[in-house]
Amino acid sequence: MPAEHFCGGIRELEGDERKEALELLDATLAQLATGDGPSYKALKVTSVTGQTVAGTLNTYEVELDNGSEKKQCTVEIWTRVWLKENGTNIKIMCAGEDGELDRTW
Repeated sequence: MPAEHFCGGIRELEGDERKEALELLDATLAQLATGDGPSYKALKVTSVTGQTVAGTLNTYEVELDNGSEKKQCTVEIWTRVWLKENGTNIKIMCAGEDGELDRTW
């Protein structure tokens, strides 16, 4: 029986939801690279959770590769598809680094 979906509830994504979330991760990292960067590629995603808020907030535990080093990071992608501008926000926090990358478009 599928889990109940409710506003604010965090749940592990599986099946088609996980596949769509991974496609969103790849597309958002590609969009980030076309701006002022950095350029990352997701290598190994260990978990993907989703949360329904004002839009959708997906959180990824992932190994990212920037071409010169690999990092264990938490990536949050908040999408609000009804906004024509500033509808996507990405935050990347990597182990061993102070601060975070935070971009909106």
